[in-house]
Amino acid sequence: MTDTANSDPLLRLLDEFSRSGVKVLHLRSGAFDLLLSNDPKVTGGVRAAAAPVAVAAAAPVAAPAAAAATATGAAAVTAVGDLPANAVVITAPNLGTFYRAPKPGSAPYVEIGGAVAVGDELCLIEVMKLFTSVRAEQAGRIHAILAEDGAMVEAGQPLYAMVAL
Repeated sequence: MTDTANSDPLLRLLDEFSRSGVKVLHLRSGAFDLLLSNDPKVTGGVRAAAAPVAVAAAAPVAAPAAAAATATGAAAVTAVGDLPANAVVITAPNLGTFYRAPKPGSAPYVEIGGAVAVGDELCLIEVMKLFTSVRAEQAGRIHAILAEDGAMVEAGQPLYAMVAL
């Protein structure tokens, strides 16, 4: 006997995801971009439910902004497309957990409005206890933080937006 509700691969994926206990799953292939989330803090995705849910992958999902506007003129950004034309987007070099500070309880490496020089450490990406430093490749001022501290990020996912000096 076949379960007709789960004969569609996408519906099977939704069903497996909702039963798995995984908080966030982001799939990207060409123009197809699917973000599934059981985490209420994640925006722009499809919430997994016990019953099958119809899914449309019409447009890429925007990265959530992790910080609000500051007195330096930097605005909260909800999508990479909302950045100024001269913004430089710093992306994750690999899959892993994004950490804004060197250790829990420490001050973040950078804040919105903060100036950075070439080679300054911006964050850490950790995978299987291996930490990779993400460093500024040019001088600038941090305009937006595009990933949430402690969140899983993918290779190439935007982490920061910086306006070059």
